[in-house]
Amino acid sequence: MNENLFASFITPMILGLPLVTLIVLFPSLLFPTSSRLMNNRFMTLQQWMLQLMSKQMMSIHNSKGQTWTLMLMSLILFIGSTNLLGLLPHSFTPTTQLSMNLGMAIPLWAGAVITGFRNKTKASLAHFLPQGTPTPLIPMLVIIETISLFIQPMALAVRLTANITAGHLLIHLIGGATLALMSISTTTALIAFIILILLTILEFAVAMIQAYVFTLLVSLYLHDNT
Repeated sequence: MNENLFASFITPMILGLPLVTLIVLFPSLLFPTSSRLMNNRFMTLQQWMLQLMSKQMMSIHNSKGQTWTLMLMSLILFIGSTNLLGLLPHSFTPTTQLSMNLGMAIPLWAGAVITGFRNKTKASLAHFLPQGTPTPLIPMLVIIETISLFIQPMALAVRLTANITAGHLLIHLIGGATLALMSISTTTALIAFIILILLTILEFAVAMIQAYVFTLLVSLYLHDNT
């Protein structure tokens, strides 16, 4: 139990070189492009899931918003596969790093906002001042709306980081408690082990849900600006 609780969140190194780039690129190998006339079951399942998600997310968008389909589908596949791979023993989850999540959130948010100011300048500026606002409140509301706009990418990144990190910490704590209880009470250790299994199943669901929520919010930001 002397192991550092946050050791699993430290960036892995080999010969002093960080392995983050290789870890980030690894999920792309799990989704190969088939050149066969008839796909296997994995490819068929992959294409069905992509069609289902793209239909659900992009149905609200106009033609300009639908040009982001490939980017958003790649985003949800990357985040989902990275989260799931991070649940393997002795693995590293890049999405527990706030810097990486900000690196995904800020460019996507900025692209959506810039698209809005470019195509719908008046409508985008109108968001800063709701209709019917009393004159004395105009400066305050403009400041509040501006702050809320710039908080959006931070909220995206912090939400993903906090949910994935909290799940990993709970698994680590309950796993350590299970090992410690094995020499004290077998019954209590068995109960803790059952809780650990249930929590792991829940974390698989959380990993997919957080990927969906992150991509869905980016899609909604895009919808508001196209």
